Amino acid sequence: MPTLPWIPMEDAAPEAEVVVMASRFEVRSPRHVPGFFLASLALLRQARRSPGTHGFTLKAEPTKRTFWTLSAWRDDEALRAYAAAEPHRSTMRRQRAAMRDSTFVFWNVKGADLPVAWDDARRRLAAEKAREPAARG
Repeated sequence: MPTLPWIPMEDAAPEAEVVVMASRFEVRSPRHVPGFFLASLALLRQARRSPGTHGFTLKAEPTKRTFWTLSAWRDDEALRAYAAAEPHRSTMRRQRAAMRDSTFVFWNVKGADLPVAWDDARRRLAAEKAREPAARG
């Protein structure tokens, strides 16, 4: 399973509070995997250029049709600006039809705690996923 190593960007002060976002995406069919993977790489290039990015990584499990992202941001505003900018905005709109499932989780850490471990992110995503049906019902 390909995993990009944590790519550090802007340094965060050790005591600074930073926003972490983890996501899990599952596409509907194996035929959607290549396109989703290429779109993910384009969005990582965007994250590289986005102000307020402290770092990011991507994990792909192509045989499970699943993709995971983990990123850290200066604040909510920087993260929202990235999500609202192109190509992220139109890419996510185009990919909706290919999506079977998606889960997002956000939390804060100190800059000294970067990079965040995948185990922590996956645990938080699993806990969020377990809460989702209760939130819908």
